[in-house]
Amino acid sequence: MILIVTFSLLLLFIFLAIPVGAALGLLGVVLDESFSIMPLRRAIGDMMWENSIEFLLVAVPMFVMLGEIMLRSDIAEKMYDAMAKWLSWLPGGLMHSNIGSSAIFAATSGSSVATAATVGTVAVPQIDKRGYHTPLFLGSLAAGGTLGILIPPSVGLIIYGLLTNTSVPKLYLAGILPGLVLAGLYSLTIVLLCLANKGWGGEKISISWSERFASLPNLLQPLFIFIVVIGSIYAGWATPTESASLGVLAALLLSWKNGKLTRDMLLKSFEGTMRTTAMIMLIILAAAFLNFVLAVIGLAAAFQSFIEGLGLSPFQVLLIIIAIYLVMGCFMESLSMLITTTPIVVPVIVALGYDPIWFGVVLMLLLETALITPPIGLNLYVVQSIRQSGPIKDVIKGAIPFVFAMFVMIGLVIAFPSMALWLPSLL
Repeated sequence: MILIVTFSLLLLFIFLAIPVGAALGLLGVVLDESFSIMPLRRAIGDMMWENSIEFLLVAVPMFVMLGEIMLRSDIAEKMYDAMAKWLSWLPGGLMHSNIGSSAIFAATSGSSVATAATVGTVAVPQIDKRGYHTPLFLGSLAAGGTLGILIPPSVGLIIYGLLTNTSVPKLYLAGILPGLVLAGLYSLTIVLLCLANKGWGGEKISISWSERFASLPNLLQPLFIFIVVIGSIYAGWATPTESASLGVLAALLLSWKNGKLTRDMLLKSFEGTMRTTAMIMLIILAAAFLNFVLAVIGLAAAFQSFIEGLGLSPFQVLLIIIAIYLVMGCFMESLSMLITTTPIVVPVIVALGYDPIWFGVVLMLLLETALITPPIGLNLYVVQSIRQSGPIKDVIKGAIPFVFAMFVMIGLVIAFPSMALWLPSLL
């Protein structure tokens, strides 16, 4: 009964277009009034304070700021130009640059939305200029952006680690190989579609080897930030939160080197950071109260009892959970889905004998799918907002082939768990 009421109310609030943070908080209050024998809403103040001072969460605004600075300091534009020179010979041309640039930017910003917005801003003008198939080009930008929550440093993995008390450095290692393989699957999807449809790949770009090698320094700047952020963690010099701050300092240094460190650039970066962080923190804090209510009224225990009562094998239960996430991803924003479901689902997964680090990677892949599945796929709207013209159905149509690539990737991680667990085992 509690399960049905909870998910029904959540879907109702979302369909009413109530902002996600407000919907989660309102759901917590309604469930408190309906099922709790004590007024749990009186704990809202304590819940907000306890979670807002969590040190690990300081990494969230730091990574958001890192992405904002990179966007405004020409680092992203130069990176895209370099990737274009090295990858445009493949069938699909600059669409491979969309994927490659997204993978590199994901390895510095930790945000899917920031990745899609940044690479999309640079790439969208190329559609008409080079004669690309519009839906597939837009779909490659939306799909490439999803790599931001899988390839470290990932904000999603930070929040998952916080909610499950799992090592963030190990989660980061677990996401590297699947993230790279998924980027390869995206490029393979583009190659196959462009070989089957000759006019989709745009005009050929002729690049000499001297131009390619001359562009390599433009790839060194994001690589430098990645080494600072990730290297400082595994060298034992910094925590994930401290490494995010070091990443911001590295980005500021490169901005100064590029002559872009101005007062106006900093003010715009700070404003963008505040807007995005406010949205994320509202969702996190509202979800913290909701999770508290769900724990008290026994939803997690009810869900576990329901699963155990089905009498299914662990693998069958896993498939059911994956199917639930895929359906929920059509109606829920990925961050709210991560925060609200993790405390309920992960204890069941662990009880079935699965590794929480491995499931963290599976969950990120499921959340990535939610980012490009209509009608709530956030990256679809991010890319459409950059495009500023034409119907959003073009973006949705172009993203569908990449959804199937994600299904293949989920199947690979399930079939070969070592893909996610090999690097953490070395640590």
